[in-house]
Amino acid sequence: MSKEETNLQLLEEQYNEQIAQRMQKLADMQKDGKDPFDVYKVERSHTSKQVKESFDELEGKDVTVAGRLMSKRVHGKAGFSDIHDRYGKIQLYIRIDDVGEERLKEYKSFDIGDIISITGMVFKTKTGEVTLHIKEFQLLCKSLKPLPEKWHGLKDPDLRYRQRYVDLIMNENVKDTFLKRIGIIRAIREFLDNKDYLEVETPILSPIAGGAAARPFTTHHNALNLDMYLRIATELYLKRLIVGGFEKVYEIGKDFRNEGIDVRHNPEFTMIELYEAYADYNDMMELTENMTAYVAEKVLGTTKINYQGTDLDLTPPWRRITMVDAVKEYAGVDFDKINSDDEARALAKEKHAELKKELKDSSKGDILNAFFEEYAEQHMIQPTFVMDYPVEISPLTKKKRGNEAYTERFEGFIYGREICNAYSELNDPIVQKERFLQQLKERELGDDEAYMMDDDFINSLEIGMPPTGGLGIGVDRIVMFLTDSYSIRDVILFPTMKPNRE
Repeated sequence: MSKEETNLQLLEEQYNEQIAQRMQKLADMQKDGKDPFDVYKVERSHTSKQVKESFDELEGKDVTVAGRLMSKRVHGKAGFSDIHDRYGKIQLYIRIDDVGEERLKEYKSFDIGDIISITGMVFKTKTGEVTLHIKEFQLLCKSLKPLPEKWHGLKDPDLRYRQRYVDLIMNENVKDTFLKRIGIIRAIREFLDNKDYLEVETPILSPIAGGAAARPFTTHHNALNLDMYLRIATELYLKRLIVGGFEKVYEIGKDFRNEGIDVRHNPEFTMIELYEAYADYNDMMELTENMTAYVAEKVLGTTKINYQGTDLDLTPPWRRITMVDAVKEYAGVDFDKINSDDEARALAKEKHAELKKELKDSSKGDILNAFFEEYAEQHMIQPTFVMDYPVEISPLTKKKRGNEAYTERFEGFIYGREICNAYSELNDPIVQKERFLQQLKERELGDDEAYMMDDDFINSLEIGMPPTGGLGIGVDRIVMFLTDSYSIRDVILFPTMKPNRE
């Protein structure tokens, strides 16, 4: 056995021994009629934050707090401890003269990770730390498994994602990330509510997976004997509400796409989609940059951030560039001078472009998009709107005014990553049906991410949808930038994981 294997075995033995000791303590308490799992409720008078912020008012008074015991330095007849609650930590001081010998012995038996309540007098130590002088205490929950060792913490990323509850206990920066996430979503709602948008809810289960080019998750409704899909986007339902006269709507919720997992993708993720009647994609650009800046100011106090060592400025206005101009700038190819699909295919073959379809089935627009993704996308570091996408890859979008080969669509990029997608929405039911039929042909050619036909959505357009601007933003990616998080898993509390078979 190697030295490393020997050390691992010793650590495992120590861990199991600690569990055995804790189980024995629990058994002894239960035998004495002090089962901590029989405690149902605690009347807390204050949180750790409230005690500290109101020290001048509370000094010399008794308060009751509760939290997880995270350190204990009690030797002889007195000592200090720390408990953590949602808002932070607070120091405790206990001595034998106040609680008696038996109770002090009981307190000493508590383990790191136990959850306790404390009633004590508020004071400051000689070093100026706000502290509670313990008068009464109660064990509320016995922690039967040891927390990771304090100085090494929980480092293994896989274990951190699987046991997020331990990650939140041990890593203060992780808790801060998710508190910021909560603040970001709250600020988005505040921004839109102040602009008179209505927050709505649309189905997660649908008989058609529409609104995006993505592979869906499938399921089956037994009572209806109907195959259904977890939604890949909220778009088509939200636009039905525009038809119904709501005029300005948004939804923040989960979408599901049956795709790979990497630092930017999780099969279950959070999107915000919004739609505004009588608006177009220019309005959506302005809204996107203003909302992002508002959220950054609200949560971070600045629109200038640093992400993974790169300074980014979210201050409006953001750069605007067409896809054709971006490819011209970074690939040296002017697609406005390419006059046919055959000419574009010859160029793609020459440049060995990676295409999503067979070369013979790829149009000039498909190839332009491939060139953008290969040559230009990674250069969109500062916030940038890339505009006017080919009509072939934008089936729900109005054609560009003055140039019908393109559409009034943009995607927003930061740090070379897409954060949003937006259109001047197509509201012509005849053209929309033609686009859906073309997508069905794409599916027949093997593109399982192509759009499905949605007859009821066509029917809603036939009732009449006003000119509309629409926008979808990946909330997780915005959170990544505003918390300087490398992976999307770092901003999702419980990311999708392969089952641990060990």
